[in-house]
Order: sequence, then structure tokens, then C-alpha cells
Amino acid sequence: MDLLNTLVEKGLRREPPTREEALAVLATSDDELLDVVAAAGKVRRQWFGRRVKLNYLVNLKSGLCPEDCSYCSQRLGSKAEILKYTWLKPDEASQAAAAGVAGGAKRVCLVASGRGPTDRDVERVGRTIEAIKEQNEGVEVCACLGLLSDGQAERLREAGADAYNHNLNTSEATYGGITKTHTYADRVDTVQKAHAAGLSACSGLIAGMGEADEDLVDVVYALRELGSDSVPVNFLIPFEGTPLAKEWNLTPQRCLRILAMVRFVCPDIEVRIAGGREVHLRSMQPLALHIANSIFLGDYLTSEGQAGQADLDMIADAGFEVEGTGTPTLPAHRADALAAAGGGCGSGAEAGGGCGSHAPTEGAPAEAGAGCGSHSGGCGPCGGHAPVPEPAEAPAVEAAPGGARTDLVAVRRRGAGTDLAPNA
Repeated sequence: MDLLNTLVEKGLRREPPTREEALAVLATSDDELLDVVAAAGKVRRQWFGRRVKLNYLVNLKSGLCPEDCSYCSQRLGSKAEILKYTWLKPDEASQAAAAGVAGGAKRVCLVASGRGPTDRDVERVGRTIEAIKEQNEGVEVCACLGLLSDGQAERLREAGADAYNHNLNTSEATYGGITKTHTYADRVDTVQKAHAAGLSACSGLIAGMGEADEDLVDVVYALRELGSDSVPVNFLIPFEGTPLAKEWNLTPQRCLRILAMVRFVCPDIEVRIAGGREVHLRSMQPLALHIANSIFLGDYLTSEGQAGQADLDMIADAGFEVEGTGTPTLPAHRADALAAAGGGCGSGAEAGGGCGSHAPTEGAPAEAGAGCGSHSGGCGPCGGHAPVPEPAEAPAVEAAPGGARTDLVAVRRRGAGTDLAPNA
């Protein structure tokens, strides 16, 4: 396809596609899907080789969020059956982080539900960052605490944070239909505050909330313009008890096209497959590794992910390798630019730690509160997950647009029905 040849040539030159070309990627047919993946893979390998960066989420504070984000199981008024608890102590968070680091995670993402941190919260997270770094040499730490007030990003940076996650989630035009308690501009402001403080900016999106192709393209271009070093791509988990519980709009093919579009628009930026990959990509997850260069290991904020060992096996079987702490994530030109701007990220642990990446957030992924703005959050042991009781009988499969599955989320609530402690 002439389109794909053009996109590869532009990607190898770090030149973004036109808006029309980005939309055309989302409009390709299933017959063209493998060609799309192969083209995006050429761009991915040019800037990131065959490395896969592993990120691990630690949910510092779960549930009871005052914000009304429609995708979130922790939102105001949510009836989702999730774990709820207040702040973990620094040593508890450090112990949880160690499980991810032992599994190969290069970055630990500290997430807390809520509109935004108080100054006392920032101090608490600062102590947690120090505890994690004292016990895990070379690890990067990304904070995801919600909307930041003046000076808070600087204090997090002083405490040792390498990055800050705050996702835009969707386009400015559709944001008001997803959340009423804060604005799209509020989110942009927080990303800018983090960037100005020298933190690596991590900001991404959630696909599958009923948005149009134009909205997906708009938000990805906005993320590029904001200077995000890492773009987590979350796929909506339609959690029972949230307003978007019946939004099943994604197929594995659609997810791969979205990831490819993001790669073409952000050729030399870390693209992370975040929350919902297990639910929506399913057996096609290995193909997504040819497009994205980063994933979350283990569980998310309030839902289970794939077993950590299964992730490691998938990476190896697909011919990729886990990125080590001494290897820079971002290409040299981006790492150098970030370092010149005062950030300690983007060039690997030897350059001060931190390198453009994260979630949900952020992630994202849908479970993170306003704190992360994505539904990719949470954590659990790398090698497995909290045992969730099986239902008496399998739920019926409902019809959904494009063959999307609606029977895969009911038993994926992390820790539901168990006596497991937070982050066990």
C-alpha cells in the first residue's frame, strides 16, 4: 500500500503523518491488518529495536474518588465491587514494588485515587519514592496522583520522581461527555506543570468509550504536541457499576489499528499497551508487541491482568527481550533533549533514572480514578493474581458491534470476594 510505504518513510524520519493519513490507518480493512502491523513494526524497530519495557503499578490509595470519570471503577457513585483502602505506608509500597522489580519491571508507577494530592500527600509520596529507590537500585519511579497544584511537581522531582502520569484520555471535543468534575484544560495544565518541573511527561488515552476516529486522532496529536515522552494506550474495561459498563466497542483488530496509528504519529515516543489489553487484544497480544515497546506487568488498579510469567513468556516467544535498567528507553535524540530541558528521564538509569514512560494510567486504562485518569492502574504479584471466585456458571455472550466480547470482565475484579490485603 502506498499509504503504508509513506507512513514508514515518515516514521523513519521522525515525521508525523498528516491527519488524513492517520485517519486512513484506522479505516484499513482486516485484510490489510498484517500489512499495517508490519509497517508500524518497521518504525518501532528503528527507534526501539526489539526491546520491551516493563512497568509495574502500585496502587497507593484505592477507591472513594470524588471525581465522576465515567470509565472509572473508583469514581464518585461507583457501584463496582473493588478493593477500597487509604494510603499504603512507604515500606508497604516499597515491598509491593519489589515484586514487580523482581519480575523485570524497570519502572514503578505509584497511583493514588482522588482529584489531586494535598501538600501532605506529596510529602507522603516523596517518602515512598525514597523508600523504593533505596531498596531497588536503578528503578524508575513515576507518580500518578491527579491534578497538580503549583510547586507540587517540583517537590516530587526533588524527592526522586522521574516521571509524572496524567492522561488526556480523549479529545477535547468529547471530554465534557466523559467527566464533569474537571476539564480537559485541567489535565493539560497538569501535564505542562510536570514537564516544566523536569519530570518526564507520561500522558495517554483510553480507546473504546464510544469516540469517533477523529477523536482518537485528535487526542494523539494533542499528546504529541504536549511533548509526552510516553503514551499509554488504554482499552476501556466496561466495569459493572460504571456508566460505561455496556460500551463494548473494541475488537482485537481495532486495537491493533489504534496502536499502529499512535506509533505512526509518535514514531520515536514510548508507546505502552496499558489497561484492557488482556480483555480486548486477547490472543493477538503478541502482534501488538511489534507496534508498542512497553507494557504493564501483572495486575492493574482494580482489575486483574495477565499472569506476570505469561507476559514474560509472551515477550520471549515473540522474539523480543525485556529492557534492562541500564539501557536507555528513548532514542538518544529524545533523551538528550529531555536532559537538556532539566529532566532526568529518557536516557536510562545511568542518566539519573527515569525514561519517558508510564500509565495509568497511568494509566490507564477502566480503573484509575481522576488521580491517574486512565484505567490502567494497580498492582499484584508478578507471577500471578489474587484468586477470584468463579461464577456458578459462565455468563452468556451478548451480541455486540463488530464481534466485541462482553463476557470477559465479570470475573476480572482484582481481589473481589477474597481476604487478600491491598497489593498482596
